[in-house]
Order: sequence, then structure tokens, then C-alpha cells
Amino acid sequence: MSAALPSALPTFFISHGSPMIALEPGPAGHFMQRLGPAITQQWGRPRAIVVMSPHTATATPFVLGGTQHETVHDFGGFPPELDEVHYDAAGDAAVAHRVVDLLNQAGVPAQWTPHSGLDHGIWTVLMHLFPQVDVPVVPLSLVPSASPSDLFAMGRALRSLRHEGVLVIGSGSLTHNLRRFFTRPAPVDAPEEPDCAAFRTWVDERTRAADWPALLAYRQQAPHAVAMHPTPEHWLPFYFAAGAACDDDAATPELAMRLHASVTHGHLAMDAYGFGQAAAKLANV
Repeated sequence: MSAALPSALPTFFISHGSPMIALEPGPAGHFMQRLGPAITQQWGRPRAIVVMSPHTATATPFVLGGTQHETVHDFGGFPPELDEVHYDAAGDAAVAHRVVDLLNQAGVPAQWTPHSGLDHGIWTVLMHLFPQVDVPVVPLSLVPSASPSDLFAMGRALRSLRHEGVLVIGSGSLTHNLRRFFTRPAPVDAPEEPDCAAFRTWVDERTRAADWPALLAYRQQAPHAVAMHPTPEHWLPFYFAAGAACDDDAATPELAMRLHASVTHGHLAMDAYGFGQAAAKLANV
């Protein structure tokens, strides 16, 4: 296995949780507020951010290549103050075309589109990471029907980007059961429920062990996988981010580690993971 270049960025899976994280950061939001400056201190300001979120979903992959994004308030039932939050970042057409080219070269039928817009899975994370809104953003749509292996391969196709100053992020949620969230409402600081704890522990242990066969088969092997993810879209960006951290001749990332762990409402886990050897520099963020 070849060593990663010293300048290579890590990649990240970040749990965005409820849109309310924009107004009430909590432990996860405060972690993001530390992570952004730590990234800049270690590697400089990223050239651009390529991000996949479950709230921009399409039947086939699309890369949003618009030069100026607007903030998409794609939710309802929240305080009106949330609709007043804006994160209108620039896009980067050149990076968007590069993403399409890399995916196409790997056999992924991705397409470029001039459309723009940042869904809440993107802007609620980036507003804490880079509040100055000074890094261009390139959203890559999620294909909800894709398998974990498909998403890992998509990320791996983009592995060269982290050597080019481009930050790759998968935004989702470590656990995501909306039915439970709405039918069994619990305070934000409610004690963690046992099935959530079991799933989180399993992911952490399998990640530490670099047990990618098990992680890719999480639906069959992880405890309470279906309860924690009745539908997979909020978990799939984990595999995209992991694949993007592979070295050229490696099938899996050299390092994967949990950088943050917290839970809201008893079962909405907000854990964040870093991938690639460079992630070790952020262990104490």
C-alpha cells in the first residue's frame, strides 16, 4: 500500500440530525465549529467542498454545477427563525465537471447539471464548519437505491480530489428513525435508548477493526440496523466518504476513526467519522 501524500485531506461523514442544529448546535454543532478551523489550520482553506446529502436524491447521480447556490429550506413544522437562516455559498463549475469526469471514468453514469441549491443536510453542516461562507460547494446527489458497495465505489472514484485541496463530505445521520422521532417524542437530552447504543457501538467497533465486509453488510450484521435505519438514505453517505479516502492501490481507507459521539432525543445519533491517515491529526478536536 502506498502512503498517502502529506498534503492529502481526510474525508468525513458528519451527522446533521434535525434542521434545528442550525439554531441549537448542541454537542455535535459545537464539534463542527471546532472541526472547520482545525481543517484550515492543518491543511489550509479547502479549494472546494464536494458533499453528498440524502436530501438531494435522484435516480442517477447528478453533480450540481451552478456558480451560485441558494439556501433550500426543504422542511416544515419548524420555528420561522429557521427559514431566515441563509448559507448562499458559491459553486465551482470546474470542480463539478472534474467530479463528473472522475465518476464517468470509473463507470458511474454521473451527469453535470447547471442547477444549484444547498439542501439542509448540506447548509446546516457547513454553516458550522465554515461560517464565513467562503468555500465553494459542489453537491453530488445521492441515489437512494444504491448499495453500500455502490456508494463506496463512487467515493473511491473521487479519491484523487483530497490531493487537490478538495474536501469530501458525506452528510447523513448515524441513526435515523423519523417515525420513532415523531410518534415517540423525547427531549433533546433524553437518555440514549439501548438499540441506538448497540448500533453505534457496533459501527465504532467494526470501523476500528477496519472490518469493511461487515460494515458493507450492515443491514444483515449490525444490531437493530432496520430499527435505526428503516430506510438507508441517511446512512449511505458514510460509505461515500469512506471510499473517497482510499489510496490509489488500496481497496479500503488506511484509517477510519470516530471523531465525535453524541445522541439527541434518545435515538438520533450525531456521531462523525474521519477517513484517511490524515484524520488522525483531528483525533482531539
